[in-house]
Amino acid sequence: MIERQAQQILSVHPPGVEGLCVGCRWWWARLAPYPCYQAEWACRWRARAATRHFVDGLA
Repeated sequence: MIERQAQQILSVHPPGVEGLCVGCRWWWARLAPYPCYQAEWACRWRARAATRHFVDGLA
């Protein structure tokens, strides 16, 4: 479930041409630099999941 949420967040919060988060600007009219808090969380979660997958020998 969290994998799907992380993927959705990353798909909605890509970096814009000017270096700002497109999702934050579109949803909340916030000029947040990329990576915003949401994209940063999703990237960290995916990195932890990949590391856990590799360390546990499931690869």
